Amino acid sequence: MTASPRYQFQVQVQPRYLADQSDPTQGLYFFAYTITIRNSGQVAAQLISRTWNVNDAQGHHEKVKGLGVVGHQPLLQPGEAFEYTSGTRLRTPTGTMHGSFFCVAEDGEKFDVDVPMFVLDALSESGGTRTLH
Repeated sequence: MTASPRYQFQVQVQPRYLADQSDPTQGLYFFAYTITIRNSGQVAAQLISRTWNVNDAQGHHEKVKGLGVVGHQPLLQPGEAFEYTSGTRLRTPTGTMHGSFFCVAEDGEKFDVDVPMFVLDALSESGGTRTLH
């Protein structure tokens, strides 16, 4: 399922470390990430489900699948965007996430939107805050 220019979403990610919710002495590091999804295609489409791959620095891998995002399955017209914030927990101060969104266009075309890998970092001075396009 590769998307043509008619069916295209752009994804921006802003991760950040939540020091006030984390407990490094217990090996618990909490991160939030804000996702902005923009329909840059030519056809309205709905985000149906998501798949995340969460990896910590010790090689532990968790796959998370579910319907929608934060309880929503947004229908985005061309040019519209949807933003949400969610979170994850790691047992190490650094890790990565990547994944995909499964979407269905109003004309019935199905396509996946890849979310490139982004870094979760409790060690840097920026607290892991960076924007990826």
